[in-house]
Amino acid sequence: MENNHLHPRPYVPEGDEIVEFGPFRLHVAGRLLQRNEVAVKLGSRSLDLLIALVERAGDVLSQRELIARAWAGLVVDEANLRVNIASLRKCLGEGKDGARYVINLPGRGYSFVAPVTRVRSESSSRKPEATRSPDFRSASQQPVSAPEHSLPEQLGRLIGRDVSVRGLVELLTNHRFVSIIGPGGMGKTAVAISVAHTMLDAFGGAVYYVDLASVTDASVVPSAIASVLGLKVQVQDPKPSILAFFGARRALLVLDNCEHLIDEIATLAEWLYKSAPQTHLLATSRELLRVEGEHVHILPPLDVPPVSDGMTTSDAMAFPAVQLFMDRVAASGVQETLTDEMAPLAVEICRKMDGIALAIEWAAGRVRSHGLCGTAELINSRFNLLWQGRRSAPPRHQTLQAMLDWSYNLLSESERRALYRLSVFVGPFQLAAAQRVAADAVFTEVEVAVAIASLIDKSLLSPSMLNGSSHLRLLDTTRTYASAKLAGSGEVNSVSRKLAEYLIEQFNRSSDHENERRAADRDVMLVGNMRTALAWAFSEAGDGELGVLLAALAAPLFLRLSLLDECHRWCQAALSQLGSQEDSETHLILQDALAISALFTRVDRDDLRNLIERGLNLARKFDDHERELGLLAGQHIVMSHLGCFGEAVEVSWRSLELARRVGSPAGIIMSEWMLGCAYHLAGDQAGALCHTEEGFKQAAAHGEMNVDRLGFAHRTRALIILARALWLSGAADRAAEVARQAVEEAESDERPMSMLVALLYASTVFLWRGDLEESAALANRLTQHVGRYSFGTNAVFGIALSGEVALLRGEFRTAANKFREALGTLRTEKRHNVTTTVNRSMSAALLECGEILEAEAMITAAMEGAEARHESFNMPELLRTRAQIGLVSGRLDPRATEVMLWHSIELASCQGALSLELRSAMALGELLASEERTEEAYSILAEVYHRFTEGYETRDLRKARQLIEAWRPTIPFAKST
Repeated sequence: MENNHLHPRPYVPEGDEIVEFGPFRLHVAGRLLQRNEVAVKLGSRSLDLLIALVERAGDVLSQRELIARAWAGLVVDEANLRVNIASLRKCLGEGKDGARYVINLPGRGYSFVAPVTRVRSESSSRKPEATRSPDFRSASQQPVSAPEHSLPEQLGRLIGRDVSVRGLVELLTNHRFVSIIGPGGMGKTAVAISVAHTMLDAFGGAVYYVDLASVTDASVVPSAIASVLGLKVQVQDPKPSILAFFGARRALLVLDNCEHLIDEIATLAEWLYKSAPQTHLLATSRELLRVEGEHVHILPPLDVPPVSDGMTTSDAMAFPAVQLFMDRVAASGVQETLTDEMAPLAVEICRKMDGIALAIEWAAGRVRSHGLCGTAELINSRFNLLWQGRRSAPPRHQTLQAMLDWSYNLLSESERRALYRLSVFVGPFQLAAAQRVAADAVFTEVEVAVAIASLIDKSLLSPSMLNGSSHLRLLDTTRTYASAKLAGSGEVNSVSRKLAEYLIEQFNRSSDHENERRAADRDVMLVGNMRTALAWAFSEAGDGELGVLLAALAAPLFLRLSLLDECHRWCQAALSQLGSQEDSETHLILQDALAISALFTRVDRDDLRNLIERGLNLARKFDDHERELGLLAGQHIVMSHLGCFGEAVEVSWRSLELARRVGSPAGIIMSEWMLGCAYHLAGDQAGALCHTEEGFKQAAAHGEMNVDRLGFAHRTRALIILARALWLSGAADRAAEVARQAVEEAESDERPMSMLVALLYASTVFLWRGDLEESAALANRLTQHVGRYSFGTNAVFGIALSGEVALLRGEFRTAANKFREALGTLRTEKRHNVTTTVNRSMSAALLECGEILEAEAMITAAMEGAEARHESFNMPELLRTRAQIGLVSGRLDPRATEVMLWHSIELASCQGALSLELRSAMALGELLASEERTEEAYSILAEVYHRFTEGYETRDLRKARQLIEAWRPTIPFAKST
């Protein structure tokens, strides 16, 4: 029986609304959150935010709305909101076991996405008002509060597909992998979207829709999937991050329009089916994928009435094909109703169309201009001739081809010309773009607009809305058909050139001050068309000069969308064809984008160093200060990775001087933080603290400016450097606070690179403190994060950190094995900043394992490498470890060991690294005590210990206190702790 004294029942106001989600119950009026009947401690601001988000579950609340709700009447910075959202997520256990509650939509705000149930306290024993059970619903039902997903809107009325939808839901539930097969125009996409909407609740909103129509290069398929999943892929192969994303998560992935990339998708789908046992796959294609696990649902034609005498309107309208036909007739603006006399004609039209949905819609589109009788006559004459000898052909796509031929032959010459020229577009496009690409000296833009209106009427071109803006789109089947007509016209190059030129004009006209929503809309609309234009421009029949301009304009687009490998590929192609544009501003843009994309996708640091240097030379030539500052930041990172800390300091000073000279506040802030990092690594902790804190002062003076260059928040990196420098200087408790703040802000920031930086270096702070559980948790999160976002060989850091955790636990053999595994990759990549630290840790582990000779060889090599690179940051720890190993091996006598430890203490003191002084003082004290020089040992260690003002419960200070008390038990402790 539950002890009510331990868990007293809270007061809940009469009639209080209760919102249930996951294991939580939120009492709105009572302002109480419970998890499994136990109250959850939550700050008042975070609780206000939770109530606001839950009240409008499924909606997106802007940052302004949330701030007004939680800080009514106050003026606060958005950073306060991010911190409280991070705190809320932590309390809810966001991310544990795949749980998702609050998501951030960049540029829009936050949304509560978990299923919710609302009840009243006085009727809590009754059935809830709105349940969120996992039962599958019919296609027409909508969830009460649908979680965020990537699905297009569901058709208001899907005619004649209820049986297929129910059957597909059952197939997907029982077999996980289903392909909807049928000819183009049968309605596969509409059915797949309806099935996905029906199963939203069953998958807790984890339904992801990938339209592959805009992907023309098979190698880009994994990137397209990763983009829909929200993964910012940093390496060439995003498949590991896709697998890490799904993991054990129960989810549904819809792959629409697979036929043009059938081999690549078949292989990928089979791999995902085998590798992610909780992931369900729904594919649409004109042909089978023919891979393991695939279950096929052949989408049948819509039912058509049988041939019979006396067909009435009610008889005909009982069949889905006729229902769809009349629905589309009415949608075209025809006000006629179907009579008993006309019903046989409608039935005959549908039968001639073989029940193919798209063919029926095309026929219905002719009723407005030809009437029902005239449309039937067209089919019986022209169309029927085209079907002679083809209707019995087994492949249904031949039937669709016949239908497309018929529709095409019904068009006027101008309509045909517009249709096949518009097939150059992939994805949505605007009327102005269509006019520009389809028009020529004879076929004017006005005539193109008239032809487009006619194509819309005939259902060959689909209008749509994208965030309030009108767009046009060709169905994939229509575009494929029209593309063949374009190829036969001999106009491919001229039309492709117009597309490329139009895209160049659009990018040149776009404003740097364009709002985020408009920029996002433009990106969605342009990315597929940009790929098409680039592929043509760099083909044998293309135009390399146009390709160079396109690549330079597309590079920022690819970087914004984190399509780094594509950015790198097209920039390389463009740089190889610069010609007369060498040493131009275009060259600078390409070189800059190539360097940035390579920073996170390539491992050759020396090559990257050269790329950045070439970019810097061009930036200086053209006085492009912003790009120069960005490239200097990249150069600073490369120097840090190579262990060239002195050069990193020089680069940072050059960046600061440039930023001050050109008056760039963001550049000044970033440069101060770069200097803080460089001095920290160079072994000057006072300088690190000074410059890092100066950067924060400058940021506050300019409104907490968040510097975002190279794909991560430099503020997060600065917080980590501040935390590390604080620990080294002896402020262990403040270091922990700042490290936790860095992780929380990175969570709110939601940029994968920011989180990578925070997890990697925050874990070192807790390792140094001896906080075993917290450091292990951060190391595990890092490993998962790297896997999810495919940060390439950055996985090595998770291995190295797990070795450090094992060393802290006293699992010396495990630690040594982990370090050995990590060092191979670190040395290959020349990550000397980390290699030296791992070498020292491995030497310590080998010493504890009794492998003295290898430990000595490793620590000696580590010291020699550090000295060669003028690394001073690691030197106190290297000297301490070298002294301890040398004493055990006999290579150093006690006197030489003492001298080396004094050298370590003095060097740590010069660096302002009080915590490292303490470690070496403890080692020296233990040596002196072993020689019965305990009074001297006490004096040395106590002097260092008494300079600390905090952190007394950390691992090192507890050990120091124990040693002091053991060496001089008769003398009162000199300073209270």
